Amino acid sequence: MRRREVGRGCATRCWRTLGKSTIISPCEGTEHEGFDARIRVAERPGLGLTSRKVSRGKGMRGRYVVAVLLCTAQALALAAVLPACAEDSAAAPTPAPAPVAEKAATDPAVPSPAPASPAGLAAPAGQPPLAAEPLALEPLAAETAVPPPPVDPVVAIIRAKLAEPGVRKGAHADDLAALQAFYGARTGAPLWMTGMGFSAKGQSALFEIEKADDWGLAASAFELPLASNLPASPEAQGLAEIKLDLAILKYARFARGGRLNPSELSRLLDQAPPLRDPKTVLTEIEAADAPDAYLQSLHPKHEQFVRLRQALLKARAPGEGGAKPARSERDIKRLVINMERWRWMPEDLGPLYVWSNTPEFKLYLVKDGKTIFADKTLVGTIGYATPVFSADMATIVFNPDWIAPPTVLLEKLLPPLRRKHYSVIKSNKLSVSYQGKPVDVRKIDWNQVDIRSFTFTQKAGSKNVLGKIKFLYPNKHIVYMHDTLPYRRKVFKESKRDIGYGCVRMAKPQQFAQVLLAEDKEWPASQVKELWDRGLNKSVALDHKLPVHTTYFTSVVDEKGKVASFGDLYGIDRKLATALFGTAKGFPVPPPQKKQRQRSYASAPAHRTSGGGGIAGSVQGFLDE
Repeated sequence: MRRREVGRGCATRCWRTLGKSTIISPCEGTEHEGFDARIRVAERPGLGLTSRKVSRGKGMRGRYVVAVLLCTAQALALAAVLPACAEDSAAAPTPAPAPVAEKAATDPAVPSPAPASPAGLAAPAGQPPLAAEPLALEPLAAETAVPPPPVDPVVAIIRAKLAEPGVRKGAHADDLAALQAFYGARTGAPLWMTGMGFSAKGQSALFEIEKADDWGLAASAFELPLASNLPASPEAQGLAEIKLDLAILKYARFARGGRLNPSELSRLLDQAPPLRDPKTVLTEIEAADAPDAYLQSLHPKHEQFVRLRQALLKARAPGEGGAKPARSERDIKRLVINMERWRWMPEDLGPLYVWSNTPEFKLYLVKDGKTIFADKTLVGTIGYATPVFSADMATIVFNPDWIAPPTVLLEKLLPPLRRKHYSVIKSNKLSVSYQGKPVDVRKIDWNQVDIRSFTFTQKAGSKNVLGKIKFLYPNKHIVYMHDTLPYRRKVFKESKRDIGYGCVRMAKPQQFAQVLLAEDKEWPASQVKELWDRGLNKSVALDHKLPVHTTYFTSVVDEKGKVASFGDLYGIDRKLATALFGTAKGFPVPPPQKKQRQRSYASAPAHRTSGGGGIAGSVQGFLDE
């Protein structure tokens, strides 16, 4: 069989495969008729070239010799490559070369088959043909790929130990998963251990965890290896490294508020601590130049947290001559409790935010860390406590309507309606609707229906329980800030101001609106006053995000380091003390909601009507939520 390819210049070459030999001869076309040369290429380590026959034509000897030399050079190059290529694909069968019609050699009218490239020379028998493209070495490179470096023996032990129940016992599942991923991808040396014990970075992290008490945590909560211990074997090294790793991840979680779950302590605590992903912690502490500084950076950076910590260090410091600390154990615990609360706060409170601190009965507007407005507040009683949460203020409503919340519907409106004391509706100027359509309360059997399906609305006016304005920050608790009725303002003179439902009532809501809208829209105070005085219901949407943080801090520290403490209004300090210290000693149970506090609502002018029996007057107080 024979293949033909047109070479460069005037030489045309043909290849034929005979057994394990390759025959190269000039083309038998008309242009070179009468010439023939065959060069045998033996397939063996020592390449031999034998000229079988050379016959002369008319005036063509010089050109023919050039053609032979070119063929010889190409054959030599191919002979050097063919053995390696044949080795790579020795198992593949040799496809039969396509036959060439006999007539093509002699009949000029019949076109010759497409010439092949010299790179596509047929390989010796039993070997696959060469590719038409330049020879690629990828298969050879794949066979000789550099194997992955061997795993450090201590790292290999760590991988195995992390799967053992004894090591996993008591560890957080997320921490274990992070360590398995971290060391599963690690091929170098351990993170902290060396042949001589812990590295300088490892000791730095270990020593910082030992000082956890200085940050309001408990060093006894962390199981640490001995810093000076020299492990006697790779297994001991691996176990020491795992122990330090678990302590680091636990410390990181505790520093970010993960020591306790707020929502499990109290239904009032609607907070999600900003925990750091343990995988991120491992990556960051590995890259840190100073692991101790990195661990310190995980604690809250809020100004109040920093001040509380300084107060804690001072409170624990011995007095002159080794005397006991000046502050009592209860005071120290309360500092720790409030430091813990700051761990549950958002990392970024916002450049401009509202801080309403329930036990303090105060509200602050803070800009760039500086208070630009402060006001007294009224908060919910223990039975209708103001929850702890953060939300963004969206709207300010002037002269708002009031819609009775579910608690008022079930506890204060449904009982008189079931007794057919309908005067409560008229006396409080309530309108009732069902799916947007007005209804007559006298035609409803309130023993058979769900009162929460109805909407009870009080229009804006002098008796509206929200007063002249409300500030909305949408939340699941249906809590917002608002004005109050004139007769209620005397309560702002009291030191303890828990009254009514969970919403926050303000002493100076008009001034608060002026400062807010000056910051948000650059409105002058006169524009706010106009909306206030007109008496028309008007909603104003804020242009910028304004976080509102409703908190429960019973200790705060001023810029001079003076600690101010407030009563445990809802008994949450007591619950935290039990969770953190194992005892509530020093934190008494808060008093129950007083009956007279509920009856004080009747200080509003009562509107008695026939059939009302004074119900309207008593409900009026509860409607002032």
